[in-house]
Amino acid sequence: MPAVSKGDGMRGLAVFISDIRNCKSKEAEIKRINKELANIRSKFKGDKALDGYSKKKYVCKLLFIFLLGHDIDFGHMEAVNLLSSNKYTEKQIGYLFISVLVNSNSELIRLINNAIKNDLSSRNPTFMCLALHCIANVGSREMAEAFASEIPRILVAGDTMDSVKQSAALCLLRLYKTSPDLVLMGEWTSRVVHLLNDQHMGVVTAAISLITCLSQKNPDEFKTCVSLAVSRLSRIVSSASTDLQDYTYYFVPAPWLSCKLLRLLQCYPPPEDGAVKGRLVECLETILNKAQEPPKSKKVQHSNAKNAILFEAISLIIHYDSEPNLLVRACNQLGQFLQHRETNLRYLALESMCTLASSEFSHEAVKTHIETVINALKTERDVSVRQRAADLLYAMCDRSNAKQIVAEMLSYLETADYSIREEMVLKVAILAEKYAVDYSWYVDTILNLIRIAGDYVSEEVWYRVIQIVINRDDVQGYAAKTVFEALQAPACHENMVKVGGYILGEFGNLIAGDPRSSPLVQFNLLHSKFHLCSVPTRALLLSAYIKFINLFPETKATIQEVLRCDSQIRNSDVELQQRAVEYLKLSSIASTDVLATVLEEMPPFPERESSILAKLKKKKGPGAVSVTELEDSKREGGELNGGSDRGPDTASTPSPSADLLGIRSAPPVGAASTSAGSLLVDVFSEAGPTIPPAAVNDDGFLSGNTKNPAADKVTLQYLLILQMLSSYRFVCKNNGVLFENQLLQIGIKSEYRQNLGRMYLFYGNKTSVQFANFTTTDVLMVLDNCLQLNVQTKPVEPLVEGGAQIQQVLNIECLTDFSDAPLLNIKFRYGGALQNLTLKLPVTINKFFQPTEMSSHDFFQRWKQLSQPQQEAQKIFKANHGMDTEVLKAKLLGLGTALLDNVDPNPENYVCAGVIQTKSQQVGCLLRLEPNAQAQMYRLTLRCSKDSVSRRLCELLAQQF
Repeated sequence: MPAVSKGDGMRGLAVFISDIRNCKSKEAEIKRINKELANIRSKFKGDKALDGYSKKKYVCKLLFIFLLGHDIDFGHMEAVNLLSSNKYTEKQIGYLFISVLVNSNSELIRLINNAIKNDLSSRNPTFMCLALHCIANVGSREMAEAFASEIPRILVAGDTMDSVKQSAALCLLRLYKTSPDLVLMGEWTSRVVHLLNDQHMGVVTAAISLITCLSQKNPDEFKTCVSLAVSRLSRIVSSASTDLQDYTYYFVPAPWLSCKLLRLLQCYPPPEDGAVKGRLVECLETILNKAQEPPKSKKVQHSNAKNAILFEAISLIIHYDSEPNLLVRACNQLGQFLQHRETNLRYLALESMCTLASSEFSHEAVKTHIETVINALKTERDVSVRQRAADLLYAMCDRSNAKQIVAEMLSYLETADYSIREEMVLKVAILAEKYAVDYSWYVDTILNLIRIAGDYVSEEVWYRVIQIVINRDDVQGYAAKTVFEALQAPACHENMVKVGGYILGEFGNLIAGDPRSSPLVQFNLLHSKFHLCSVPTRALLLSAYIKFINLFPETKATIQEVLRCDSQIRNSDVELQQRAVEYLKLSSIASTDVLATVLEEMPPFPERESSILAKLKKKKGPGAVSVTELEDSKREGGELNGGSDRGPDTASTPSPSADLLGIRSAPPVGAASTSAGSLLVDVFSEAGPTIPPAAVNDDGFLSGNTKNPAADKVTLQYLLILQMLSSYRFVCKNNGVLFENQLLQIGIKSEYRQNLGRMYLFYGNKTSVQFANFTTTDVLMVLDNCLQLNVQTKPVEPLVEGGAQIQQVLNIECLTDFSDAPLLNIKFRYGGALQNLTLKLPVTINKFFQPTEMSSHDFFQRWKQLSQPQQEAQKIFKANHGMDTEVLKAKLLGLGTALLDNVDPNPENYVCAGVIQTKSQQVGCLLRLEPNAQAQMYRLTLRCSKDSVSRRLCELLAQQF
């Protein structure tokens, strides 16, 4: 870069900076700045023949003032004029001012782009570098559109200087990160990849950053980079520090480039070519060998560079997970770091060993360091290192060491930092359940966990111990005895009271033969805790009391007296009052047989994945729990549940006592019971919603003749929720599968124009048996929809042959705005039985949108006009799906509005405009969606000329993102 000449010292700038520094107060500084601004403004306006040096000096002063935190609203054109100068220092200041002060939406961008094009075509390497730096610093979409096709040509051109190639590679990387759709490599791909063979190490270092980013998005296009990266890595690893003198850092050759090469290789599986794979293994072995060599320098920079390469190499070995020898060597090397005096190295070693513990090749090697890890958990001063030690103990746990690890973690819990206690509790609970072969040990562990860290024991933990105790007959008596003894402690945590109330209410009879735990003693012990508990726990205890009346009739009078007292039947809490009154009445008028039926023992819970594991995964974030671990937990959790002892048909329906004790998890509806998580997956999948087993008959269709009215009510409520969720899938699209079960599939295709719509329904018979008397009755309307929508259905064929499909057309007219969708009732006979199905049609108010294009000025003018509080609806919510830019745009366009570009001052935000067409009126709507990628949150704001439309659209759209 050219040296700055003596005449470029800008003495006036130095004097101004000195004056600012000498100011004694904020007021004096502002006064001096205002005086300078007035002087600069007069110079720019008055002296038309201002020379380049003066412009540069004044622009520098404006830049300094801006960096002090003051607004600058002039001087931009003078900075742009400096770009046309042939002097390096003037051009440099011009580009610096533009990079810092010019907004990407500025009207000057076109002039700036022209100046940049001139510099890029000048072939002057210094000017080309300045232009490329400016493009990278601004990084706007307009610049990407202007230069995305030009920069790759500069990058791969044979006559481009090395310094320019470095700048071009990094500039292209910046544009790709901001506007990936505009940076299309295409024909340049192979030539960019071959930059890895460039003679200049700086070019290779810059190019590999670009190639790594491109490989992550398009791995197949850049897979040829693997062999070149291995070749380059081999040359660096095998070279001496003197071979790459310019790129050797404290006796370590090219450490940054080595780390980037190893990181690039982690984007791909192990090389298929045997020669390339052998060369790579040789490189990794060399890196591990060098880590054992004595250091060539005592400087911390030397060890940092050396260890950075080592940890990246270990990450690559873990990523491949195919070389047992390398995995064990990596584990041994990390084991040496566990007792290193550097805290950062201990942290990184523990973190890497957590991943190694999941490999079948290195798990045993990791276990050899268990004593060191336990010692780290107890003695480390840094809480983050202790947390990683706990993570590693959790990862290395298996049946052979489970009791030791759980005991150590319980011991540590008593003095653990509050920030990690909840996570520790979840891990102890999971390990105790996963590796329990002695169920009495499991019960002891969980009760001990509640005693030590009761405040951090979530509901999932004590729910789970209840489920396991209920499912295992051989542990129920021991659990009742143990929890009875635990409740006798003077200070007893509320979660212990919950577990005690539930278990004694169910199995207190198993220990009632001992005079020390007679029924009355059990009741008095529980009731002594009653006044110290919260309302939900008191409600559970009341349910346990009514269970006692069924188990121990001799306690009836005592318990009725408790229920009858004013503090219960006149309790200020409605739930407690209702329970006390109902239980008192039930115990007074019900016969012994009725009580025994209503208050029978809880049935076994169905097999299901551990909710504790799901909670830990949610707390730790995606990727915290491996797929293998989930499957192991599901299998072993099933064994704990008693799943191995009963067939799939023996899962019983919960009795009314399930509700009385207020613990019901997902109500079991059969062996194939669908959990809440899988329900959502089914609802939002392309295959359409699946009807739950409880709602179908033997043929797989909705049963219209259920003998249990309560089951009918539950089924109807479930279906209404299911249909509501299903309709949300079609808010931003018009085609798809509306409904599907074992025998029938209903597809939908629709189109809308102004206030009119046409919907095509396709009924497909998935069986080989004919559907007879197939009819769709008139569309049913909810509430006042008959006055808001006019729906006409054309008749449908009465017979649907096996494997055939028929079509029905519906014409829809929107009369005024509406909120509830129409219902369609379908009836037919299958195998002689009448089948009845009611579906909610995906007709939402946004289907009648007409997109409206608006300028930025018009949009915000109209936005201000819709300023009444009732016209705005706003919602801040967590992202339900990934925050992908293209997916967001597609959904907003599918909504039916016009997506307006370059309107919002923040380019990350989305604004839309449209008009809802109804027969009676037109409703104008403006939308603003503000994503926060870091917090994974959205703020959605809608302003409409009609308040009910704002609220409805806000409710609909919040489900889509």
